[in-house]
Amino acid sequence: MDQKTGGELLVDALERHGADRVFCVPGESYLAVLDALHDASIPVTVCRQEGGAAMMADAHGKLTGKPGICMVTRGPGATNASAGVHVAAQDSTPMILFIGQIERAMREREAFQEVDYRQMFGGIAKWVAEIDQADRVPEFISRAFHVATSGRPGPVVLALPEDMLVETATVAQPPAWQQVETHPGLTQMAELQKRLWAAERPIAILGGSRWSEDAVAAFTRFAERFDLPVACSFRRQMLFDNLHPNYAGDVGIGISQKLLARIKASDLVLLVGGRLSEMPSQSYSLLEIPASDQQLVHIHPDPEELGRVYRADLAINASPTAFCKAVEGLQPPVEIKGTGEAARAHEDYLAWSGARPETPGPLQMAAVMDWLEANLPEDTICTNGAGNYATWLHRFHRFRRYGTQAAPTSGSMGYGLPAAVAAKLAFPEREVICFAGDGCLQMTMQEFGTACQEGANIIVLAIDNGMYGTIRMHQERTYPGRPSATKLVNPDFAALARTYGAFGATVETTEDFGPAYAAARASGKPAILHMKLDPEAITPAASLSQIRAAAQAKQ
Repeated sequence: MDQKTGGELLVDALERHGADRVFCVPGESYLAVLDALHDASIPVTVCRQEGGAAMMADAHGKLTGKPGICMVTRGPGATNASAGVHVAAQDSTPMILFIGQIERAMREREAFQEVDYRQMFGGIAKWVAEIDQADRVPEFISRAFHVATSGRPGPVVLALPEDMLVETATVAQPPAWQQVETHPGLTQMAELQKRLWAAERPIAILGGSRWSEDAVAAFTRFAERFDLPVACSFRRQMLFDNLHPNYAGDVGIGISQKLLARIKASDLVLLVGGRLSEMPSQSYSLLEIPASDQQLVHIHPDPEELGRVYRADLAINASPTAFCKAVEGLQPPVEIKGTGEAARAHEDYLAWSGARPETPGPLQMAAVMDWLEANLPEDTICTNGAGNYATWLHRFHRFRRYGTQAAPTSGSMGYGLPAAVAAKLAFPEREVICFAGDGCLQMTMQEFGTACQEGANIIVLAIDNGMYGTIRMHQERTYPGRPSATKLVNPDFAALARTYGAFGATVETTEDFGPAYAAARASGKPAILHMKLDPEAITPAASLSQIRAAAQAKQ
């Protein structure tokens, strides 16, 4: 067995554990790792800013279920990357962040760019550690993969002292990581069947991570047998076919009022995989805390999540993949008490999402969404960050298949563009479309250069209304007629795309959109369509002036 440096041992470990790709911004603090990557089989994507790199790693983890790998330098690099670590924490995404660190002998002197990463990331990462010895690198990497993926998945942060990375050691690599499953017990499944048999108005809400295509298919068969209405949690709409007759809609921001009433009137809520946190719970008003009026069956892979906020009548510690295998054995009663409820819930969803309100201006986003629905393949991956613009995607797009959505439940701006780059690199044969507001896009706009360098032919819809629209909307609701710090003066996004050698086009009317999108698709290049939206078209339901007038009337 040969002597190897800590950097070489780290890269060997990543190869052993099947890392698909490394997203990084290079730094002198981990040169030994970069050198080892030169001869490795793992592709390396060079990003423009560490926040974008970390968001790419998160998106890779979301879409593949395997830890996304990010590498950054110490101090400023690590603080920039924290934005992506926070997304991974709140979104339950497996991710590993490696940070170059000062030499071991310099610690506790406030050396150049020194940070105590245990303290810095301790509140948002599942595990934070520093690898002090080269011969322990394989041990730490193995543990990192298991921690990032077990229970409730999340980010792991490992600091790499610069001198440790050039230290040599002779040590064997452990076997590759394996997913640790938690399975429901037979008595729990029997109890669930009894509760379902007795329920008259049950509903399921799917969320969280650790799903798979097979798990989604199994749950669909289960819902069909029990005639069960199924809703999806905030930005998890890909967990159930939106055109399936059992689909009831999404439980998120701007929820359908009929779906909201249906959940409140239900006598059994089956919460699978999710936490029902602030956004899907409508600011924790959907269910009573700690004990709800409805029966609650909560299935979650992390035992610490069960009972933390909601006291379930039946708590099942199981991953969604294991639970969905188990529900294949459940049988419906001879006569289902709530027959027809799923169909009625789906009709309500179709009526709500099918409404096409006219908004101010010559560019109608509802019509844009209609064009996309008619022309996008079912396996298209849609990404977005945060902002009112995302409402058009969430409400009007029909997610048909698992693995087609990458969006931050944490509500992080800037996520859509780096997520789209990661999605296209992971699935180059599939179409990838990024929805981004003008404010959201400019949080990580530089990563369009990463897309161009990698040949990641994404299509970005830059939806420009000249302001931080969500904040402006809230200002008008709370302080009508007093906008402050929300106006944006923006570049010509289409021209900016062309400076990268990419495709750029401007869309000012509804009629412009279809030809522009078709041309972007045909270009074979990364593309930005600069969508000039009237500032008044702030939501599908109300204009900015209407929101202001309603607020003034209350004063």
